[in-house]
Amino acid sequence: MQQLMLKHMLEHFFKEDIGWGDLTSQAVFSEDHICEAAISAKENGVFAGAMVIKEGFALIDQKIAVDINKKDGEPVATGEVIARLKGPAASLLTGERVVLNLIQRMSGIATLTKRSVMRLNDPDIRICDTRKTTPGLRMLEKYAVKIGGGFNHRFGLDGGIMIKDNHIAACGSIGKAVEKARAACGHMVKIEVEIESEKELAEAVEAGADIIMFDNCPPETVRRFSDMTPPGIITEASGGISFENLPAYRGTGVDYISLGYLTHSAKAVDFSMNVNLNKMIGLER
Repeated sequence: MQQLMLKHMLEHFFKEDIGWGDLTSQAVFSEDHICEAAISAKENGVFAGAMVIKEGFALIDQKIAVDINKKDGEPVATGEVIARLKGPAASLLTGERVVLNLIQRMSGIATLTKRSVMRLNDPDIRICDTRKTTPGLRMLEKYAVKIGGGFNHRFGLDGGIMIKDNHIAACGSIGKAVEKARAACGHMVKIEVEIESEKELAEAVEAGADIIMFDNCPPETVRRFSDMTPPGIITEASGGISFENLPAYRGTGVDYISLGYLTHSAKAVDFSMNVNLNKMIGLER
């Protein structure tokens, strides 16, 4: 995860949430009210977001000390403490919601990715994500996929050439589309072609595609297309693949399976932050 970009994102998120100030915390606490707090899991899952906790509270207040008990990718159990914090009470409560929202989202994606990798149970096939991410959160969500044991597809439209049906229709054929793409891109850029039929597969192979995606193909078709694809061409299956039918793609011989649901349908892992009022300094009772 890129640290400078993370800081920029967190600044934007905090500005959105805080506005001109946390009216409640500013009214209740003074600057000398120091307390301890703990971030805990309220359900089982895979943790992701240690850097979000550290960088997030550091942006809110440099006086906040953060001690992370879990590493990204480690399992967490209900009631387990993820991090302990100490600092001005107002600052801790001001940063709480943004930080929790992000680590809940990231941990949910990491958990679902881990479950998907285990459900497929095929070390020869890599599970990867898609561009079906939440706008503004792509870096965090794709990082969470990696933490869960998955791999990243392209990060954006500038990360590679993917020729789909509309591009093929505009060019007239797969061969012409690949030819135009090859002429326009540098030698470091790979070209992927999306196909749905045996005829299109042959055309993509003949055109010299680097990657061929089998789109919306059932497992038996993916297996057959994989066998037909020459060595050296990366293969990918995508479309119509869910958590429920994922095991059916085990042993199909494809190199990658890209799953949009990893990021667009992940359920957040619930976390909470509790302030220890018994260890608050400077608050008159």
